[in-house]
Amino acid sequence: MADPLSAGLGEEKETEKEDKDREGKAAKIEKNKEKDGATETLGFNDKNGGSKGKKRSLSDLSLVRFITAELTRGYFLEHNEAKYTERRERVYTCLRIPKELEKLMTFGFFLCLDAFLYVFTLLPLRVLLALLRLLTLPCCGLGGSRLLQPAQVCDVLKGFIMVLCYSMMSYVDYSMMYHLIRGQSVIKLYIIYNMLEVADRLFSSFGQDILDALYWTATEPKEKKRAHIGVIPHFFMAVLYVFLHAILIMVQATTLNVAFNSHNKSLLTIMMSNNFVEIKGSVFKKFEKNNLFQMSNSDIKERFTNYILLLIVCLRNMEQFSWNPDHLWVLFPDVVMVIASEVAVDVVKHAFITKFNDISADVYGEYRASLAFDLVSSRQKNAYTDYSDSVSRRMGFIPLPLALLLIRVVTSSVKIQGSLSFMCVLLFYLGMITLKVLNSIVLLGTSCVFVKEANMEEKLFNPPPSIASSRVNSRAHRTKHIHTSPLQEPVTDKGGISSPSVNPQPTHVAESSAPTLPTSNSDTFLTTPDEEDDDKIINADTGLEGDGLKHRTPKKDLLEIDRFTICGNRID
Repeated sequence: MADPLSAGLGEEKETEKEDKDREGKAAKIEKNKEKDGATETLGFNDKNGGSKGKKRSLSDLSLVRFITAELTRGYFLEHNEAKYTERRERVYTCLRIPKELEKLMTFGFFLCLDAFLYVFTLLPLRVLLALLRLLTLPCCGLGGSRLLQPAQVCDVLKGFIMVLCYSMMSYVDYSMMYHLIRGQSVIKLYIIYNMLEVADRLFSSFGQDILDALYWTATEPKEKKRAHIGVIPHFFMAVLYVFLHAILIMVQATTLNVAFNSHNKSLLTIMMSNNFVEIKGSVFKKFEKNNLFQMSNSDIKERFTNYILLLIVCLRNMEQFSWNPDHLWVLFPDVVMVIASEVAVDVVKHAFITKFNDISADVYGEYRASLAFDLVSSRQKNAYTDYSDSVSRRMGFIPLPLALLLIRVVTSSVKIQGSLSFMCVLLFYLGMITLKVLNSIVLLGTSCVFVKEANMEEKLFNPPPSIASSRVNSRAHRTKHIHTSPLQEPVTDKGGISSPSVNPQPTHVAESSAPTLPTSNSDTFLTTPDEEDDDKIINADTGLEGDGLKHRTPKKDLLEIDRFTICGNRID
């Protein structure tokens, strides 16, 4: 019985070996055919093999065959489909940048316009209401614990700062400054204009801190221990800042006016070329979404300030030519050139920054929603700042010095005499109030739409007074929960000191006992981390990384970033 079985198994193994050998030989034949075909395409057709085949392949080489192969050679782009699809998307992103950027710029321009008109229209009325309350307070009695509400105190301080600075600006001679600057050489004026731009950024970054310090010092609750130098020193610091910043902007406007009135326009051309130097300083740096948001806010502020400077230049030139409307058409080409160069530089700069850093054009919609959130949150009952101040912190646009300079130029250029002139001024003021109200209504409606599209309504109901402090407290609370795990029970030592008992089993934080992170659509929308860093940021929030606790600084939310978080668009 064993012999037939073993014989049958041996025959089966032999047949299997024969089949494997046949398959191996067939595979070798196919490989040899493929090699022969490949050599034939290159002109090395070895038919007889050996040295004879090598001689024939060398003899077949010729210039005609090489040129023929180069002319008929083909390739297939679909073999690297992902690469070429990415390149095409980059081109489409660059084409979308002008439209998306101008949407953001337009929305930001009207935000700045709303804060700027507030100084001329509603701020004087609010100051009058606050002063009227102070005057009628002895008759009405003290109904509450405060003489004035904190917002009214800030309005009165702003009004006093404007009045004092305007009285100081009346002693500054604009004509003398114009002729002093006009007597300088072109290169010196170019250097002066660049220095003024840098000084304006530095003044803006520090000026809002001075004003905020004044507002908080004047409205701080008296129960707290005094940790400041007093309201009066802060007030004089704010007056000095607004006056110096207004003088600086006046020198900028005067230099631009000299460039407009130069005969060969060389100074204006050099000043416009300075905008293109900005491309060199920004395009080849590494930018993240938060840095790009900061730079976009700076561009909005810069564009609005340039429009006001052009308005001041036109007013001064029209006054010199007795308000002749024909001279306005002489200034029109230069004004268009300044605006066009500013827009072109912004478009090129943002297009290449988004291209080099792989940032989608949809990010400008996020920036628009963040600015809209500031506007909507400032209109609520539990708002903790005025809207004009929030715009100043976000964009670095401080309207007080610019408004002061415009009032100084208008009052010196336009002479008001007679009752008819006063009626015209009153009508103009009512028109400005109407424009302010209409602009605010349209902006508020548009902002609500942006906030709803971004799913940010839940952030409006209970905005924290200090986002940074709340995050620190929440992280400390989470780390406490992680350190005191429910698996550890306190055990009292002999000395009476309670200490957690060490469980011999390997302890780890279970999924059920881990602190849950509150997530929402708005959080994922506004937080802009890189995709590969999501896990790292979650570990930084919970305080866990591997087996130990390590603290990391997570990336900032767009709502936390203002003009002074990254001063001058510095990239760390």
